[in-house]
Amino acid sequence: MKAYSQDLRQRILQTGDEGKTQTEAASLLKVSETTVKRYVRQRREKGHVQPKSIPGRPPSKRAPLEARLHPQLERWPDATLQEHCEAWEAEEGIKVSISTMSRAIEHLQWTRKKTVGAKVTLKQRQPSEFQGRRGTAHVYGGSESV
Repeated sequence: MKAYSQDLRQRILQTGDEGKTQTEAASLLKVSETTVKRYVRQRREKGHVQPKSIPGRPPSKRAPLEARLHPQLERWPDATLQEHCEAWEAEEGIKVSISTMSRAIEHLQWTRKKTVGAKVTLKQRQPSEFQGRRGTAHVYGGSESV
């Protein structure tokens, strides 16, 4: 969830400073009472109501991944996330998870629409890898019964 804007934070405090109760300020500005209390306490203790920094360490793989991923996406637009991870490891020597690859692709705003009937992939697949729930092996361009 994104932090509330600095303007809204100031309006919350200003409403309280004008004599309204914390409950009235919360209701008027459509925020929770807890938020109002937190901002009042933060201003009292720290002198400001700036948003806190995001906890945790910054991602270490995503920046280089996003910087050099676009050509790979253009070369293999129909590849799965797993195939993109394998290609990245083969080209760059850095192993990335499917989740990391997914976040990087999403951050690049790359759409992952697949071409119907595509036959070119990063590696040849065996029909058994496409085993469906109902006993059919899905192959690009149609399906075969197993």
